[in-house]
Amino acid sequence: MDPQTPQTDPAPSKPPAAATDPPEGPDVFWILVGDRGLRSGWSALIFIALYYLFLPVLGTIAVTIAPFLADDGFTPMKALLSECVPLLAIAAAALFLARVEHRHLADYHLGDSRWLSHLGEGVAAGFAALSGLVAALTLGGWMHFGRPVLSGALAVNLGLTWAAAFLVVGLFEEGSFRCYLQFTLARGITFWWALAAVAAACLAPQLRADLSGVSGVYIVAALGLLPCWLVHRSGRGDAGFWQAAWVTSTAFGAYHTGNAGETPVGIFAAALIGFVFCVSVRVTGSAWWAIGCHAAWDWAETYFYGTPDSGLIAQSHYFTTQATGNPWWSGGAVGPEGSLLAIPVIAALGAGLLVVYGAKPSASVIANAEPLAK
Repeated sequence: MDPQTPQTDPAPSKPPAAATDPPEGPDVFWILVGDRGLRSGWSALIFIALYYLFLPVLGTIAVTIAPFLADDGFTPMKALLSECVPLLAIAAAALFLARVEHRHLADYHLGDSRWLSHLGEGVAAGFAALSGLVAALTLGGWMHFGRPVLSGALAVNLGLTWAAAFLVVGLFEEGSFRCYLQFTLARGITFWWALAAVAAACLAPQLRADLSGVSGVYIVAALGLLPCWLVHRSGRGDAGFWQAAWVTSTAFGAYHTGNAGETPVGIFAAALIGFVFCVSVRVTGSAWWAIGCHAAWDWAETYFYGTPDSGLIAQSHYFTTQATGNPWWSGGAVGPEGSLLAIPVIAALGAGLLVVYGAKPSASVIANAEPLAK
């Protein structure tokens, strides 16, 4: 080697990419996130979990501020304040998920330029439907009226307080089932996931000791099976909406099994009117008709006619009524919605809804299909 020749070290070789970059693992994020963000099934489960997380916290605060809320009795002021607790819980859960999903609260079937009109029309429909049911029970001899027990300013004040209370009830129950859950499930559910959710709704009442009327849940779940399967097989673009309606209606019936003294007829009627409310969302474009109808039905049942409402009897009501005869027809201790006559009345309510608004779906509620898993 020539000592005059400068020596240089050879340039280090660049290691292969495999030696520096970690190997790629399986992409598991598709289980959680789809093309439109968080998948609808996870959104629904998180919504339910947040509701049950917020509910006891808000309930404890409410009872601390107003201890009378822990007392027995079904009074208008107690009903109004008590129902604000679950309403605030679902509102908090929906607002949190709206931020996660990059949506607005109005997107969950609340955005409606005609919301006040639809709300008022729902109120009229709910009062008329319940009044028709009461009339049928009276003509059949299964209900007898007494004299009004309230009058003057007291009747008006109590009527307004009960109206506010049942408006909150309508906002809470429709906000849960026909707003967030219906919208969220419709954007991504398939028949098989709907079947699993319906099965879960049927099993949920088993967690309680009292299984009052639970067979009504099984009946509505079974009735929706074939239609939802046929919709699934047809490949219709709105299949997700109807699968979601099957789930939310069944769950709505299961939710009411928590009421004391329910019967299979009363639970089936609750699930059936839940389906009618889903149809109202489809044809009006929002849940406001359902909120008004729900509130007016309960107000007429509880305050105006003074009948039991899912087994609860208000301490202050306008008329006094008494159910007589066979409970299958009179409704017994459940109230008018526990009567077999409630089923054709609710069916007529749904038919009237289609006559007034037409069967053509609103463009705002036609969900895009997004499977939960591949």
